[in-house]
Amino acid sequence: MTADTSVLLDFRDVSMRFGDTEALTGVDLTVSRGEFVSVVGPSGCGKSTLLRIASGLEQVSGGTASTASQRIGYVFQDATLLAWRSVRRNVELLAELHHVPRAERAARAAAAIDLVGLTGFEKHLPRQLSGGMRMRTSLARSLTLDPELFLFDEPFGALDEITRERLNDELLKLFVQQNFAGLFITHSVAEAVYLSTRVLVMSGRPGTIVAGFDVPFDMPRDPDIRFTPEFAALVGQISHALREGHR
Repeated sequence: MTADTSVLLDFRDVSMRFGDTEALTGVDLTVSRGEFVSVVGPSGCGKSTLLRIASGLEQVSGGTASTASQRIGYVFQDATLLAWRSVRRNVELLAELHHVPRAERAARAAAAIDLVGLTGFEKHLPRQLSGGMRMRTSLARSLTLDPELFLFDEPFGALDEITRERLNDELLKLFVQQNFAGLFITHSVAEAVYLSTRVLVMSGRPGTIVAGFDVPFDMPRDPDIRFTPEFAALVGQISHALREGHR
């Protein structure tokens, strides 16, 4: 799969301060359609702040940050579902807030639920779902807006390893099918390599990009690639850069 050259997210010399705390400094970052870019870095280095800036929730203190699309999906660390709404009604929520007509949002929700493999669970409440199913519901909710740029803030970090790998596989299938641009925050170097076309490494606070690695494995990606020497070597290189950047 070849990435489209259209840049959907562009950070140039971005800095961010919260009072006396400098969270980000000198961040240069682009994400184009057809790219899935993961960011790894130590806790507190400003990874989530990058997403809040990209989504428009925060304004930069210095530099420029621009997005070339209004169709932005955001998947949080927690599924953030409404406990009293069924899966279908949770998935419809964003389309409802965007005043999409009832029949159209129902059709979009049904299509998104099918895409994430939750057909048959439409009437279930969040408390009746596993952690993985709740994250699928959250993902489906964003899919109803057909995002061109998808932002992921460690969405699978709280899940067990088997569920996490399964959702990684499903997310990659969606990426290939939908051809969006993705910016993914994670603490797992192996997850970053498996999902991404490119992996960026951030330093400790104030966070800046200290290294970047192109991931050479073709899409769609065979899950067994996780067990190859080439995969392990790239994980090792990125892990080394992460340690160096944290000194």
